[in-house]
Amino acid sequence: MLQKESRQAVDLFLASAKKEFSDFADKLGGGTYEKAAEMILDAQRNGNRLHITGIGKPGHVSAYMASLLSSTGNPCYFLHGTEAVHGSCGQLVAGDVVICISNSGETAELKATAIAVRNNGCKLIAVTGNPQSWLGTYCDACLYAGVKEEGGPLNRAPRNSILAELLTLQALSVALQAERGWNPEQYVRCHPGGKLGQLKENEK
Repeated sequence: MLQKESRQAVDLFLASAKKEFSDFADKLGGGTYEKAAEMILDAQRNGNRLHITGIGKPGHVSAYMASLLSSTGNPCYFLHGTEAVHGSCGQLVAGDVVICISNSGETAELKATAIAVRNNGCKLIAVTGNPQSWLGTYCDACLYAGVKEEGGPLNRAPRNSILAELLTLQALSVALQAERGWNPEQYVRCHPGGKLGQLKENEK
């Protein structure tokens, strides 16, 4: 059985997550994503591609978002946050768009990657909790994903900031999917396995 202090820590974290998530969501709206979405759509119209990168925990968010975006009609490629400066920028073509995730916007490794990406002729979208940070001001567009506290013991490990990053990028994926106008048949073709690979009765 968990210690009393551990159960209390969980309760405090859940309360923190609920407040931070709700406060952050209240700041968002459809217009929040217009500039970033237009950058991506313009690149796609020109035959260019979308990539996403991050360091540490945001790197894992990047891998998930590359999968989500790709599965909803907007092919997206995971760009390794540190390998980018060791040759992985070779996956980029001038005119591509790269989404860079960093809560602080000051992560040294991501700075190096962002500079390398721009030097390869790509446009940048920042996802950060600090729009006035280096990353927020260096990129061509910035999506805010900020929280006041992370929650959990020590209030340091990325928890609530990850929820904010996920929410803002999921919302961007909704805007892009809606612009793509995918129908159920197109979606199912990308999900031939599992329940997602089956049309619902009202979709047949």
